[in-house]
Amino acid sequence: MTTQPERIVVVGASLAGLAAAHALRERGYAGRLTLVGAETHRPYDRPPLSKQVLRGLYSADTTLPCHPDLRAEFRLGQPATRLDLTGRVVECEDGSRLPYDRLLIATGTRARPWPNPEEAALTGVFTLRDRDDAERLGAHLRTKPQRVVLVGGGFIGFEVASTCRDLDIPVTLLVRDAVPLAAALGPRLGGLIGEVAREKGVDLRLESEIERMEGAGGNLAAVILKDGTRIETDCLVAAIGTLRNVEWLDGSGLEADAGGLRCDAFCRALRADGRVAEGVFCAGDVARWPNPHDDDALVAVEHWGNARAQAETAAANMLAGDASAMRRHDHLPDFWSQQFGLTIKLVGLTEGADALAVVHGSLEERRLVAAFGKAGRTVAAAAIDSARWLPAYKATIRERAPFPPIEDAVDQPRIRVQEP
Repeated sequence: MTTQPERIVVVGASLAGLAAAHALRERGYAGRLTLVGAETHRPYDRPPLSKQVLRGLYSADTTLPCHPDLRAEFRLGQPATRLDLTGRVVECEDGSRLPYDRLLIATGTRARPWPNPEEAALTGVFTLRDRDDAERLGAHLRTKPQRVVLVGGGFIGFEVASTCRDLDIPVTLLVRDAVPLAAALGPRLGGLIGEVAREKGVDLRLESEIERMEGAGGNLAAVILKDGTRIETDCLVAAIGTLRNVEWLDGSGLEADAGGLRCDAFCRALRADGRVAEGVFCAGDVARWPNPHDDDALVAVEHWGNARAQAETAAANMLAGDASAMRRHDHLPDFWSQQFGLTIKLVGLTEGADALAVVHGSLEERRLVAAFGKAGRTVAAAAIDSARWLPAYKATIRERAPFPPIEDAVDQPRIRVQEP
């Protein structure tokens, strides 16, 4: 009979951390449970921050529901600063030491800051990742800035641009690449979203980068692009990616770097020499794990669904005891975004895709399902305002079906395979 751990520490009081805590209790864990969080807020939902919260439809308090019988100790505003694997102790910023029998690392990511600290310190320069960011940016948008400049061609940049247009605020979106959203959706679908953004009034500038910012009295006044263009603005949002919160693991012996904390298929954290770190597990945005849907290629996924699923798998394996009773993390990554009146949903990962086929609807209608192929196999599918068929394609991805996977469905156009 497996002996249950007496003390479980979860570092990261976020969606993944809270999901793991709930799963532990649901599986009968009765011991001490501690959640350590760098932020002062209880675990909250992030997706609404760039949408409903900025629009003023929700307050920034998107606290996640917590079961009344969770019986967890929350240590908030005291980030972990060191991990002692040998002594099985987590050290926190306030000097406290938390011994553990099992440890879950779910420290997530933070917004990548603007690279010039002096420019980043100007009033009117923002990032958007956490609740405090959303409160500050939302308050500034309510003052109706003369123009918002967004930097970054990913989903956050486009979602904030959409919000600004809903609020009738002029917005310029600067994208370094030739096509926006190409990393997630491929050039064709990314280009389509770019067209929609322009139609909604976004000043979308591709292959554009900032040379410098101009300030006046400590306030942002303008940005100068590398081509010499000057744009007057009192509000800039840097949506230039994220950094994984692994610095506190320096010297711990775990394999952790800018790509995340490496774990095995069972969510067990790995040492730098490849061995399993006894009693230490990993979940959420900070984890780099072998994706079974891509021949175990290592991947780090910053998606809501993966954070929850991986946390639940880690919780089950923390209580399994023997490795033979553990289960693999088998989540197929999925993602959704709402912008410019469109609902975009994606299942699977498009990285490395070499072919695309619109399998329902059409690019012209802007209502479609597209499948992505890689080396003759279906690896991902995206829906724009047409999610009805997406579950069928999710199944074909799991089945490693050939590409294109479904060719005789009702309401399906003549399929043309093309570059993604």
